[in-house]
Amino acid sequence: MQHEQRARIAGGRGFLAALDQSGGSTPKALAEYGVPESAYPTEDAMFDLMHEFRSRIMTAPAFTSERILGAILFEQTMDREVDGTATPQYLWERKGIVPFVKVDEGLAEEADGVRLMKPFTRLGEVLERAGRRGVFGTKMRSFITRAEPAGVAAVLDQQFGYAGQILEADLMPILEPEVDIHSDTKAAAERLLRQGILERLAALPGDRQVMLKLSIPTEDDGYAELIGHPKVLRVVALSGGYSRQDADARLARNHGLIASFSRALSEGLRYEQADDAFNRTLEDSIAEIFRASST
Repeated sequence: MQHEQRARIAGGRGFLAALDQSGGSTPKALAEYGVPESAYPTEDAMFDLMHEFRSRIMTAPAFTSERILGAILFEQTMDREVDGTATPQYLWERKGIVPFVKVDEGLAEEADGVRLMKPFTRLGEVLERAGRRGVFGTKMRSFITRAEPAGVAAVLDQQFGYAGQILEADLMPILEPEVDIHSDTKAAAERLLRQGILERLAALPGDRQVMLKLSIPTEDDGYAELIGHPKVLRVVALSGGYSRQDADARLARNHGLIASFSRALSEGLRYEQADDAFNRTLEDSIAEIFRASST
């Protein structure tokens, strides 16, 4: 199964759907979906509503392997069911979509122009459970606000350090050192990031590979060297706060870079929509993101 999933991610046409909003970002995602905080009195009720939203996306007719290569899940989503089937199994066996899971535990306070990930406290247990459930890989996010060499180096040291543990568990790590799209040093931060990644890729042992999830670069094709690197299985892009139209336009100018959008994917989807309207909106979104990912 892993061999087939790896081949699908490495050479398939399409993009990754990011369905991994966590506790901190879930209220905003639900609000954009049309569900106010007053609709859920408890955190459990909030996550139940979010799972219903994600299930509605995953079971939609347009959500298929024809245009979607993989889906990144929130840990709790990995442990739930969709249409009576465990979510990772539903994605792979019924949709042909490769499942990933978010493993970071949120961001620490900013220092040196970056926000590192909080130290992982449960990584081994999460990786064991993910492997048992048929998950192919993981995703972990850091945040870069300024082009500070020490901060960018700390982000990459942490990302590659945890990636080593994930590879040892026979899972594929997606490293996500996001650069703030509003930073006035975004281009400089991307140059530091690219060089730092190249240096650390060279140190990966044997035939080990990782995946990268990066902000769409300021310079078109700015990550071409990473996209073509033998130690990188695939490079995907986050929308980072751009509208879907803007993100798609920028993505299309970067050859070989494919989407891994969250908010941009669900843009326009509303709780009160009838299924026909919901499915048409999602179909349009998937079609637009697929086109932008096919350059």
